[in-house]
Amino acid sequence: MRKTRRGRRAAALGSAGVLVTATLIAGAVSVPAASAAPAAGAPYADPSGRSADHRGGNGNGHGGNGNGRDGGREARGVAVAAARAARAGVDWKDCPADWNLPRPIQCGWVTVPVDYARPDGRTIRLAVDRVGNTGTAAERQGALVYNPGGPGASGMRFPTRVTNRNAIWAKAAKAYDFVGFDPRGVGRSAPVSCVDPQVFAAGPKADPVPSSEADKRLQRRLAREYAEGCGERAGALLPYLTTPNSARDLDVIRAALGESGLNYLGVSYGTYLGSVYATLFPGHVRRMVVDSVVNPSREKIWYQANLDQDVAFEKRWKDWQDWVAANDAVYHLGTTRAQVQAQWLALRATAERAPIGGVVGPAELIGFFQSAPYYDSGWAPVASVLSRYAAGDTRAVVDAAAPDPADTAGNIASENSNAVYTAVECADAKWPTDWRTWDRDNTRLHRDNPFITWANAWMNLPCATWPGPQRTPVDVRTGKGLPPVLIVQSERDAATPYPGAVELHQRLRGSRLITERNAGSHGVTGLLNPCVNDRVDAYLLTGALDARDVTCDPHATPRP
Repeated sequence: MRKTRRGRRAAALGSAGVLVTATLIAGAVSVPAASAAPAAGAPYADPSGRSADHRGGNGNGHGGNGNGRDGGREARGVAVAAARAARAGVDWKDCPADWNLPRPIQCGWVTVPVDYARPDGRTIRLAVDRVGNTGTAAERQGALVYNPGGPGASGMRFPTRVTNRNAIWAKAAKAYDFVGFDPRGVGRSAPVSCVDPQVFAAGPKADPVPSSEADKRLQRRLAREYAEGCGERAGALLPYLTTPNSARDLDVIRAALGESGLNYLGVSYGTYLGSVYATLFPGHVRRMVVDSVVNPSREKIWYQANLDQDVAFEKRWKDWQDWVAANDAVYHLGTTRAQVQAQWLALRATAERAPIGGVVGPAELIGFFQSAPYYDSGWAPVASVLSRYAAGDTRAVVDAAAPDPADTAGNIASENSNAVYTAVECADAKWPTDWRTWDRDNTRLHRDNPFITWANAWMNLPCATWPGPQRTPVDVRTGKGLPPVLIVQSERDAATPYPGAVELHQRLRGSRLITERNAGSHGVTGLLNPCVNDRVDAYLLTGALDARDVTCDPHATPRP
């Protein structure tokens, strides 16, 4: 998943340059700059010492039952790659200036095979970074490795939670080096591309909601062209961009860090990566926190999971409208949900007739306005833009939602992130290839859930004509040696609906589930809520969990 300069998500469908905006299973999108709270997922070490209760193998991938769920040649390949990484370690140095990571954060590389069935074949380098623990040597418990979501998001900003003195993570930072990385295909880790980034960024894009069969045929053609572009531009790496391979990479990173047991924090898609890691390498997990959970059921990965999002987004969109209506004295958009919805529909209709400022159509509007159902911290900024537009300020919409062709670096990062998102989701599972299935399911859902349904469909439609192999998802389960996992979830999350957390909880024996009741921000562990924060700290610092699952009151309601 990608992060644009304004924190909105955009997705390309087709190399011809018509793009639609859609939601991703991701946690790394930052909210608009005016928001009062940081987005949880973004915004989401030379471990020379180890605590006495590290679990698992001996740091080289051979110990315990680490590879018991990983089959045959890949299992042997991981063991070989991890042993090499353990010997090599990470050559930590000051980060390159253009990585924009402040000292004392250090950067380095970990080498992994492209194909774990052939560990002596082609390799790529994964970018990693770290900041050392802020406590004493005696307090140190190793490295805490982070993935913010996606697929396709970079975790390299994670150590800045220490350099920026993020109070929520201060206790954990005393005990752990904070370690981030770019997953394979992302950022500086052998990045892939499916379309020219400036074409990807160009707007205005086609309205995602089709008004005719001709509109659907156009989007189908663009989806097919985008899939073909991935095959042409991403090429040799494309078949190996999968969640299981990223989980294997994670184990090699663990070994390179000198850790016998992985300490891991995953948000959004990062929860699925963590779940697959826990299944393939149960004896190599020490502590694992998963926040805002992707449903790991094989039946959900990934087609059904995206349909489930459409319903959840509609519910959270209505939550935002209720809040705006309750604050009509500030926003003047109406005192009922229906009145606020009418303001949105009027804006959307205007943009459909003629893009606002010549650059903001319905797709760009969805790209900006979906910040509200993603994160509470987006509620006020998004409401403010709609309010200013209703008062006659069209420039507010252009400033918030228009693409920026001058932001070449941001456009490259966004296109790369979208390419990895598409590649991983298309390769992880088998998708419907019959257009009639897509048309039937999305037409039905759109009737009651119009906010995001068609945009989400077009975003994922390249998977119907994907040029690479499509696999059977990992059967996520508890394995021998897996310690208790801490699961954190808000009840009304749009991007990763609540049933996914329940499903994972049932699959991982001994896990504990913390539910944030009547809340819906995506990414809970980065929000100020002592009921959640204190339990995450206790688990990371001591391994302590409550005797039973916990329900917390919601974090503070956003202020208008």
